[in-house]
Amino acid sequence: MEILILAVVIAVVVLGVLGGLVVGSRRKKPLPPAPPTAPDITAPPAEPHVGDEAETPRDEPRRTIEEVDLPDASATAPVAVEEPPVVEIPAIEVPEPTAGRLVRLRARLSRSQNALGKGLLTLLSREHLDEETWEEIEDTLLTADVGVQPTQELVERLRERVRVLGTRTPAELRSLLREELLTILVPEFDRAVNTDSPLDTPGIVMVVGVNGTGKTTTTGKLARVLVADGKNVVLGAADTFRAAAADQLQTWGERVGARTVRGPEGGDPASIAFDAVKEGIEEGADVVLIDTAGRLHTKTGLMDELGKVKRVVEKHAPLDEILLVLDATTGQNGLVQARVFAEVVDITGIVLTKLDGTAKGGIVIAVQRELGVPVKLVGLGEGADDLAPFEPEAFVDALIGD
Repeated sequence: MEILILAVVIAVVVLGVLGGLVVGSRRKKPLPPAPPTAPDITAPPAEPHVGDEAETPRDEPRRTIEEVDLPDASATAPVAVEEPPVVEIPAIEVPEPTAGRLVRLRARLSRSQNALGKGLLTLLSREHLDEETWEEIEDTLLTADVGVQPTQELVERLRERVRVLGTRTPAELRSLLREELLTILVPEFDRAVNTDSPLDTPGIVMVVGVNGTGKTTTTGKLARVLVADGKNVVLGAADTFRAAAADQLQTWGERVGARTVRGPEGGDPASIAFDAVKEGIEEGADVVLIDTAGRLHTKTGLMDELGKVKRVVEKHAPLDEILLVLDATTGQNGLVQARVFAEVVDITGIVLTKLDGTAKGGIVIAVQRELGVPVKLVGLGEGADDLAPFEPEAFVDALIGD
């Protein structure tokens, strides 16, 4: 029995030894260490790893506290404090007084209009004023865009006065021509821009016109004219279709301290015009200027929308002035535009831009005759104060020279 037990114990021990040998043989043997190589002098020094002791090598002498130079507090670089950006507020400009502007710009106007006046005086000064000469006078006036009917009336009066009075000297002819041109320009027209509302509301002025006539620029320059006359102005940027039109108008307003009411690009023009008048009333402004989108007179939908702007604005108060901006260089095409706009809104005054850039100054006469409303303002250059109230006497003097 004892022998059997001893045999079992020996068997168990043998099996245990064999199992340990099998398991140990399956373990991965460690790789032998890499052979030592020469140090690479170009390689950067090894970076310390996490857990490495950051201690002074024991073979270096330790420094005492007295030997350690502490940083000088006075030499410490100051910490830069970022200051908020400075927002520059544009300086408010003082526009030039409007009185006498056209007189100041007379030389600029006369350079472009001189051909018309000189041509008429030369023809009238001929020794024999026969039918051929009078036809030349008519052609000169027609070329200057005076228009057929006004030209016929002017020539008939000139012929009659020359025949009756026997006027022949250059000074007499110039005086005669000046009188007749003044008469046909209708000097009795009220050319003041009406900005005084009969109600307890600001004066409301709407500016209309086709694309490319300088309408937004004219609105900005008109704001300068009104500020120069002592008015407090609010601008309504109702031109939401042309990119940057509202920005352009706001820039004009900021230069003279006029606030601009604007909306999102592509928004409803009538809504913006409505808000501009509302805020003008709340702020107690003297005048609200509304710049509308430039419209092609051939597009019925756009013209109908212009009528909508007018109706919406009049829910606050009636419009005191509707100015039509025309490019003087377009000549007779400007008359076509004027007719269509007059059918949609009640035009009360005309602004002629680029009058210094055309020899066709007769458009002043033609458009007044066509609409029965006066030319109130003329643009005579690119300068901020080159928009001037129209003065018939100064215009005629520039036309025919001294």
